[in-house]
Amino acid sequence: MALRRTLFSRKGFLLLMLLIVVVVIVWALLHQRKAPTEFLTATVEQRPLQQAVLADGTLTASKLVSVGAQASGQIKRLWVELGDRVKQGQLVAEIDSMTQQNALQNAQAALKNIEAQRAAKQAMLSNYRAAFARQQAMLAKKLTAKADYDDALATLTATEAEIRALDAQIAQAQIEVNTAQVNLSYTRIVSPIDGTVVSVPIEEGQTVNAVQSAPTLIKVANLDTMTVKAQISEADVIKVEPGMKVWFTILGEPQKRYEGTLRAIEPAPDSINSDSTSSSLTSSSSSSSDKTAIYYYGLFDVPNPQHRLRISMSAEVHIVLGERQHAVVIPATALDTIDGKSSVQVVDARQQVTRRQVEVGLNDNVEAEIISGLQPGEKVVLGQRSAVDAPTASMGPPR
Repeated sequence: MALRRTLFSRKGFLLLMLLIVVVVIVWALLHQRKAPTEFLTATVEQRPLQQAVLADGTLTASKLVSVGAQASGQIKRLWVELGDRVKQGQLVAEIDSMTQQNALQNAQAALKNIEAQRAAKQAMLSNYRAAFARQQAMLAKKLTAKADYDDALATLTATEAEIRALDAQIAQAQIEVNTAQVNLSYTRIVSPIDGTVVSVPIEEGQTVNAVQSAPTLIKVANLDTMTVKAQISEADVIKVEPGMKVWFTILGEPQKRYEGTLRAIEPAPDSINSDSTSSSLTSSSSSSSDKTAIYYYGLFDVPNPQHRLRISMSAEVHIVLGERQHAVVIPATALDTIDGKSSVQVVDARQQVTRRQVEVGLNDNVEAEIISGLQPGEKVVLGQRSAVDAPTASMGPPR
């Protein structure tokens, strides 16, 4: 009996201890303090906002002229060097002109020869006219034979015809002289515009051949004004139009903005210059996954008085679609769309979250302008860091 009492007392003690442990655990679970939910938030700000289309650009000179040679021969003298400033009409190069000078002298000599022949014929014409006049008077008085009169008339007519032929030859010879003079002028190469020499692909003493194509002697560019060619994707080109404000930066001065106005948008992509009918048919039959991206060039000019901007520089171009000076701004990721209406989750100082409808203005998918529904200084929910409890219905789905 004593052993049985001892076993019962031990079991009772163990049961009691187990019951106490269970009660403590249940009590702890029931009275555990709920961990507060923490949110990722952003403060509503009031500041300037700009919505723009981003494009890659390349700088070119507003005018770039390849100065070629229309005469063949050896480069006798180069009067300019790379980087020199030149004026329109300034002599930049000379080609050996001996051949052209000889051609001009031959043409001038031929012209003088024909003019001398005409002078001789003109003197003979005066005598023939006088002889014909005498024959005509004598025939009227029947003092000469009709045959003599006819011979005088024929000689006069033939001489007048020869003089007209010589006049035509003189005109042809004059053309030859003019052509020879022009060919001689081609040996003196002048700049067609005011600008800067940006390329000199030849050397003095080099021989150029202008028979097949005009060889380039120098390239002159107007660097006082630069033209930016911005590649606008086909998805963005429908949003932009001439007259829009544009600004860009370059790699060497990322902090400096250069501003301009969009002058034109090319109606066709640059690839139209190389695409043939067959290639177009081939590309149209290819799958959409193999389609090449299409870009259209937007053009605008920017002053370059100090020539800091150079040809072929890369530019990060921003074409401004809209801007506000005092916009109420939030991150675009804070926006939700419910039943076609925009809303945000606003958290107050007590970490209470409510949903609020807002009216959205400019939105570049990074930052959004709030026209109504929010005030500067309020906090909007971007996401939820941690939550022991499920979010309330007013919060909506976590972002």
